[in-house]
Amino acid sequence: MKILITGATGQLGRQLSRCIETGENELGEISKSIKSAEVMALGSSGLDISKIDDVLELFEKFKPDIAINSSAYTNVDACESNIDQAFLVNAIGARNMAIAAERTGSKLIHVSTDYVFSGEGNVPFREYDLTDPKSIYGKTKNQGEEFVRQFCKKHFIVRTSWLYGLYGGNFVKTIIKAGKERGALKVVDDQRGNPTNVEDLIYHILKLIETEEYGTYHCTGNGECSWYDFAKLIVEFAGINATVDPVTTDEFPRPAKRPSYSSLDNMCLRITVGDEMRVWQEALRSFISSIDVANI
Repeated sequence: MKILITGATGQLGRQLSRCIETGENELGEISKSIKSAEVMALGSSGLDISKIDDVLELFEKFKPDIAINSSAYTNVDACESNIDQAFLVNAIGARNMAIAAERTGSKLIHVSTDYVFSGEGNVPFREYDLTDPKSIYGKTKNQGEEFVRQFCKKHFIVRTSWLYGLYGGNFVKTIIKAGKERGALKVVDDQRGNPTNVEDLIYHILKLIETEEYGTYHCTGNGECSWYDFAKLIVEFAGINATVDPVTTDEFPRPAKRPSYSSLDNMCLRITVGDEMRVWQEALRSFISSIDVANI
């Protein structure tokens, strides 16, 4: 088996490469076929997915059985002022990966986001709900999904949210660092979603790729909370002497509109390969116990 990973310098791509290399994942055993796979893991310097000729050439040479696209322009606020670049990476890049995967008969796993939804309502979004993104980031990721569906039959679109892991920056590390340095934090309490441990996401991606269960999936930590709830538990689990106070989104204006409610329901996981995503509190506790809080 040959596996191509793009976006391999990001927090998901790096941890995914490590998981396959070591064969270790907190949630369970990685299959022998995946552990023995030949892996090509490339960051943007190794492959610019926005250049279709480069993508096609790589696929023709490597001929991956599976391609995992974790490349994305994820700076939500910067997307608002860099629309062309956001579209180039999040939409055109996804299109190029889909075209190349179709030509070589590869399975394509494309990682997407909760931001494709409107952020309105109070019931977790399911995979069949209509998308209605409000930010440039969400709109470009939504278009990327559409291109994947259009150009590649053997695709898995995996939407996740509020992701944190061992590598790169994320909300958990930011709160730990700020809590230690400042001792008092203010976090919005009127945005709700699903915190997701990268380990859990990886486990389910690796389960999906060995099946023919193509389609769109939600893959987030089970249970929902506000960013304030999330931050409070981070501080508690990390043993930091810091206070966390709730504030409204209006008190912290940002260039990009954030969804007030973007919880996802892992319905398609439940009815196909099984939803083994941990409840978000359990997954968070496990993550914090695995890192060196003192050196963040």
